[in-house]
Amino acid sequence: MEVIILQINLTQKERMLLEDGKKQEDLCVKKYQAYANQVQDPQLKNLLTEIAGEEQHHYDMINQMLQGMEPNMTHSGGNSTVQNNTFQGVSGNSEDKTLLEDLLSTEKYVSGFYDTTVFESAEPKVRQAIQHIQKDEQGHGEKLFNYMNSHGMYNVK
Repeated sequence: MEVIILQINLTQKERMLLEDGKKQEDLCVKKYQAYANQVQDPQLKNLLTEIAGEEQHHYDMINQMLQGMEPNMTHSGGNSTVQNNTFQGVSGNSEDKTLLEDLLSTEKYVSGFYDTTVFESAEPKVRQAIQHIQKDEQGHGEKLFNYMNSHGMYNVK
C-alpha cells in the first residue's frame, strides 16, 4: 500500500502563527498535566488528563503542518468517563476552583487566538485544521464550565 503525503506550503504569516500556536499548545499540555496531579477529585483528574492528551494531539497537528505535512486530525486518545458532560458531586474545594479558573481563562485565550489564525490562513488545509483545533478548545472550555457549574464553582445567574 502506497502512502501519499500531501505537502503544505505555508506563508510566512501562517508559519509565525503556527509557531505561536505550538507554544500555546505546549503550555496547555503542561498546565493540564500539572493540574491533574494537583486536584483532589478523581473525576476531575481524569477530565484534565483527557484534555491534556487532546492538547498534545493539537501540538502534534501543528508540528505536522510546520513540517509541511497535512495534519492527522484523528485523535486516538481514549475518552474519559465524563463523556456526557454531567458531573456528580458536592461543592469543590477552593484549590481546585483556582486551577479550573486558570484553565478556563487559558481556553478562552487560546480559542480567541485560533479565531484570528483562521482568518489569517491562506492555505485551506491549515484553515481546516485550525478550525478543528478551535472547536476542540471550545469543547474543553465547555467541559470545564460544566464541571465548575455543577460543583458550585461557577454560578450562572
